Amino acid sequence: MTTETRLQGNSQNENLLDNATNEQSSKEENTFQWTKQWYPLAVVEFLDPSRPHAMQLLGKDIVLWRDGSSQWRCFEDFCPHRLAPLSEGRVEADGTLLCAYHAWRFDAQGNCVSIPQSKDEKTAAKNCESQKSCAVVYPTQERQGLLWVWAEAGEQAKVESQLQTPRIVPELEDNSGKVIKSPWNFRDLPYGWDYFMENVSDPAHVPVSHHGIIGDRYKDAKFYDMIPVRHISTQEGFAFEVQPTQGKTVRGIHDFQPPCHMRIASTSEDGGQLILALYATPTRPGWCRHIGCQVFVKNPQGKKPQGLSFFGLPLPVWLVHVLASLFLHQDMVFLHYQEKIIAQKRNGKWLNAVYTPNPQDKMVITLRQWLKNRAGGGIPWAEGYSSDIPPAEKDKQKLFDVWTTHTQHCTVCQDALKNINRLTVLAYISAAVCLFLAVILDARTVAMQAALGASIFTLPPVGFWLALGGGILLAVVGYQLKRFSRLFYVYEFEHARND
Repeated sequence: MTTETRLQGNSQNENLLDNATNEQSSKEENTFQWTKQWYPLAVVEFLDPSRPHAMQLLGKDIVLWRDGSSQWRCFEDFCPHRLAPLSEGRVEADGTLLCAYHAWRFDAQGNCVSIPQSKDEKTAAKNCESQKSCAVVYPTQERQGLLWVWAEAGEQAKVESQLQTPRIVPELEDNSGKVIKSPWNFRDLPYGWDYFMENVSDPAHVPVSHHGIIGDRYKDAKFYDMIPVRHISTQEGFAFEVQPTQGKTVRGIHDFQPPCHMRIASTSEDGGQLILALYATPTRPGWCRHIGCQVFVKNPQGKKPQGLSFFGLPLPVWLVHVLASLFLHQDMVFLHYQEKIIAQKRNGKWLNAVYTPNPQDKMVITLRQWLKNRAGGGIPWAEGYSSDIPPAEKDKQKLFDVWTTHTQHCTVCQDALKNINRLTVLAYISAAVCLFLAVILDARTVAMQAALGASIFTLPPVGFWLALGGGILLAVVGYQLKRFSRLFYVYEFEHARND
């Protein structure tokens, strides 16, 4: 394919978007302000309140911790004394955050309340009153089970943050009983925010990438159109409807709400609705933190819509998290590399690197247009932070690392893993006891044969066979539990083996 043909195909699709996007640059003069926004950083119920948690936001190193009033706080991750990371400190019994280097303590507002090495109490009080002794504080709030962080610090940020509402899911404010939410899941993904949003703006990939979970790559990869239902806006994003193909009765709308939310709502003819609430927070170049769940809205008859395969079943939270790797890694296996390839080939313009002749790519192109024309060309990383994308990870064990990107940050999965490990040990011990009992029973049978004479053969008693069978079964159970526990650490995936 020649460069001319490639650009012609792209131009055709751009022409299709002329009326769809309806860019009103003259009416919207303000560029999207990435730092004056709320971002979801964690699921509150999965955080360990007994210790601080190191995280990143727009390239800034931050620390989350819970104070004595059970409120989660966010500081920049350094102590003002000698810039040691506060995330390596401790949450004390009095509800302060202690720097483990020299034991300086900070209250919920970031004020230094203790400097133990001071000459005397008067000197300590004077030094604590200095603004230089304060931690850098970012506004936080809890909504719908998520911990949200405002991406600017200071008094002005505190005022501005109170004037803006996070990108919540309106249906989750409904207490009528007709709305059901699946458990939140979260994951640090080894590709950037823009590639996450690009991926979830592209329903065409779903039956192909997620073959066997959602659709069939050979039967369901069909033509459809995407129709704009909310034109592009600097502050509010845009939305497209997937035009149903013949025989389909479900209406699907992909709604991008910057800076972090993609809402995918599917409404069936009977009035039931399935909503995928997907969030992506830009943490650092080449990485983002994903938080998501399914929301089910019952139809007027009280019937719950069907969810995404087994993810819609009433499963334990930890099992939902484990099984999520089956889904997330089907995209990760190429999105991680795709980002690096395009960065090498784009030459300053995304459309120069790709060929997008089909209408299924309309929303992806619109996202790139929004980034270029409305959002300053991309994410403004923290000052002094390199915007270079890290090199591709060739070690699949590291690429599909579940422990570092989820389990070590999730108390629910940590508790489940401990219980599974206990069951594994118990299964092996029980297997050993059963096999030992079988040996004893067999030895008794041999002794009886010897007493009765070598010419008489006596089968071992029923207890021997039960003990032997039980020992083998328990050993197999222990082995399978050990294998299953591996999914808390790593889950490798190859499309070539997904038949």
